[in-house]
Amino acid sequence: MLSKPSLFSTLRKNAQVFAPGHFLSRNLAALLSLGIDLIFPPRCAGCGKIDTNWCKICDKELMALPFPTGIHLVPPLRDITASAHHGGIIREAVQALKYSNLPQVAIPLGSRMATCLDRKTWTIDIIVPVPLHISRLAERGYNQAKLLADQVAHNTGIPCTPEAMQRVRYSQSQVQMTAEERQQNVKDAFTANPSLVAHKTILIVDDVYTTGSTLANCAEALLFAGAKAVYGLTATAARI
Repeated sequence: MLSKPSLFSTLRKNAQVFAPGHFLSRNLAALLSLGIDLIFPPRCAGCGKIDTNWCKICDKELMALPFPTGIHLVPPLRDITASAHHGGIIREAVQALKYSNLPQVAIPLGSRMATCLDRKTWTIDIIVPVPLHISRLAERGYNQAKLLADQVAHNTGIPCTPEAMQRVRYSQSQVQMTAEERQQNVKDAFTANPSLVAHKTILIVDDVYTTGSTLANCAEALLFAGAKAVYGLTATAARI
């Protein structure tokens, strides 16, 4: 439903350029944002209800989703879990977060992911989001994996350390790629900071788990830098 950025999203993103710095600029940004809301009111990412990015009915439906079982584990991850299968209302939420400039949707998704994590007996030292390449970050304006990781950290009390890992090589979108193509696409794309990850048990956070190639390559980088063990948590897992 919200797979492409809307006119509302584009205008709101452009309005943010006024925000930094001067008092007048911040007030102009606020007025422009208010005007956009009046002309293009926000819609729920789940059902399309006007005047909210995520409504209470969709939130209740999201929290009632069953947790998936039997997710295919890709080494060197020690274990992997996801808060739901990639379909229905949670798919709409993830798509809105990733492609429609709705960072607010990370709040209900991150809460759901934290609940999922609470079901596990893992002992985690730090949370590390899958990093975006600097060019992709500039294009999107935020890293959706970091927003999710921040919410998981907020709900669990586990520190989020995004600077522990960087993406050092640009990789193409993997939406239409095979498992083998995905593996090659992210090979050697990540590096980790030994001073932040050595001897720690780390939770990698991302939005969607499909073949596991991205999380597996992140885990390799973290373990090479001295991490003790690496687990994975995503908002959704594809049925493959």
